[in-house]
Amino acid sequence: MKYPETKQTDIKDNYFGTIIKDPYRWLEDDESSETGAWVDAQNKVTQAYLEQIPFRQHIRDRITTLLNYEKFSEPFKEGKYTYFYKNTGLQNQSVLYRQQLNEEPEIFLDPNTFSKDATTSLAGIRFSKDGSLVAYQTSAGGSDWTDVVVMDAITKEVIGSQLSDVKFSDLSWRGNDGFYYSTYDKPLAGSQLSGKTEHHKLYYHQLGTLQTDDQLVFGGEHKPRRYIGADVTEDERYLVITAANSTSGNELYLKDLSIADAPIITLVDNFDQNHSVIYNVGSKLYIHTDLNAPNGCVVTANEEGATPQHWQVLIPETVHVLSSSTGGGKLFANYIKDAVSVVVQYDMDGLKEYEITLPGLGTARGFHSKSFEKELFYTFTSYIYPATIFNYSVVTGKSEMYRKSGVDFDSSDYESERIFFTSKDGTQVPMIITCKKGLKKDGNNPAVIYGYGGFNVSLTPAFSTSVVALLEQGGIYAVPNLRGGGEYGEKWHHAGTKMQKQNVFDDFIAGAEYLITNGYTSSNYLAAMGGSNGGLLVAATIAQRPDLFKVAFPAVGVLDMLRYHQFTAGAGWSFDYGTAEDSKEMFEYLLAYSPLHALKAGVAYPATLITTADHDDRVVPAHSFKFAAQLQRLHGGVSPVLIRIEKNAGHGAGKPTDKAIEEIADKWAFLFYNMGHSLKMKNDE
Repeated sequence: MKYPETKQTDIKDNYFGTIIKDPYRWLEDDESSETGAWVDAQNKVTQAYLEQIPFRQHIRDRITTLLNYEKFSEPFKEGKYTYFYKNTGLQNQSVLYRQQLNEEPEIFLDPNTFSKDATTSLAGIRFSKDGSLVAYQTSAGGSDWTDVVVMDAITKEVIGSQLSDVKFSDLSWRGNDGFYYSTYDKPLAGSQLSGKTEHHKLYYHQLGTLQTDDQLVFGGEHKPRRYIGADVTEDERYLVITAANSTSGNELYLKDLSIADAPIITLVDNFDQNHSVIYNVGSKLYIHTDLNAPNGCVVTANEEGATPQHWQVLIPETVHVLSSSTGGGKLFANYIKDAVSVVVQYDMDGLKEYEITLPGLGTARGFHSKSFEKELFYTFTSYIYPATIFNYSVVTGKSEMYRKSGVDFDSSDYESERIFFTSKDGTQVPMIITCKKGLKKDGNNPAVIYGYGGFNVSLTPAFSTSVVALLEQGGIYAVPNLRGGGEYGEKWHHAGTKMQKQNVFDDFIAGAEYLITNGYTSSNYLAAMGGSNGGLLVAATIAQRPDLFKVAFPAVGVLDMLRYHQFTAGAGWSFDYGTAEDSKEMFEYLLAYSPLHALKAGVAYPATLITTADHDDRVVPAHSFKFAAQLQRLHGGVSPVLIRIEKNAGHGAGKPTDKAIEEIADKWAFLFYNMGHSLKMKNDE
């Protein structure tokens, strides 16, 4: 293929005496016309390639048909109304509805009206305790920077002026007078999309005043922290503040709002572990923590002695990772057991009441409501079980189906199997493999192995219509639970961080080899897929084992490991990655696997479709731009290596339905075409 010319410049950096060339540094400037022209040229080549795939439109039509059904969220109650999100099928953004008992639902907020092309999304919403006021965030083009609008929730009239330039923030009301939010100062260097954001600040916004008059509550020069979160407890007695400098480990603070001018007191004064206040009864605090409990536990403490040495264990640590929530005056322990959910209800004294019966092996999420409600809602899903909403009684411990998925999918035709494979160092790693029943293990099946392996994130089973489009063609979808994730607690997480990051790539490679050795597929029919940290996973893996895969999809990836911390909030990822400035040893370790630097001239790499977006201010697109230029220059094979750059989109959140359909259709078309797989055409009605 003929790729666009990408100029090289003579930029070099010195790391502990080692000189590293960075010829594509100019692509880091997302505001330059030269970068814009390069983006247009790359997209032109990519689209020309995709347009000549004969079944591209068929795949797009099939995904559109599969996705065209009504989708609902779990309902939640605010004041006298019950709210829920609904998408009629192919709406670009889901619409927020509300209704009163025995009345027809009405539209409360329609994000499809926020912009002409529906690329502005609803990024967060919070009601005051009595449900009479609401503040919501909007994100333009998928950016992490948001604006905040305040409304009278009864009349739907906008109140006061709009807040702007808010980032990585929840909204938490204090009575009906105002709310807390967090943000950064605008970057001093670079654009607002790529400039480095260092110090988070917690503000209080008083209704009826200007944002410029908002009160700084925490952070700033006197308490510099990279991430600050705040939440007011349900009874509005306490303001709980979390503060962190990386994505793992946080300080914990408390302010008694019932006392005028009460000080902010310190509960945890270090970043060694993770802690959150999940509930309180008067001055008694319920805290989820992994202090001395890598898999998590729930402890209690009184405000007067709420530091860790006074904590009392309420729900002890088990061999399974715990997440916790409250609803109906009960505690819910949601355990991950080999990547699937087990949920137990406790009373507030820690007495076990019910183990909730779930439909099968899968993921249950939800289990939260206000303390006075006696029912709540949760969603259950798996790779072959479409997301279904259940109504749950905290009194009886019984579940009833509330809303079944409307997707046209017959789960009886498919199966998911959980297996364990052995990684390079002997570690047993779980993987769930989903395919049609009766699959012939002759090595000729198109297969996708999808991974993440980082930031304590757990990949648990979830239904996806885009995956159905793969399975219908006789494809296989395999998801290994790699080290670096949270499936087995902090020990599992730490085993895939910093100078143990290679474990993650080794796990992924071993999972791919398991699929090949056991006849599910072969290297001629295997694709690697992952996004963000998973994009790093895919790119690093094909650099190390280009022979293992036929196709690769590194999406919005962290691909320049020497400079990732120079952009937006990237420095906060150093707990997982370390930085090239930490030490000579850390620099050399990062350099060895950094996808941008690990590519070799003349090597035949898999057919690769890199995907990113021009408004991604989480993992800036420069990572993908530079990697694409390097891969196109060094690639010694005949398979295409292309980059698809979405315009007016971000890291992924809030992406309109039409853009999401186009992207996954292009990926599946690219996959089947490069595998030489003949599609089984289906007449869609």
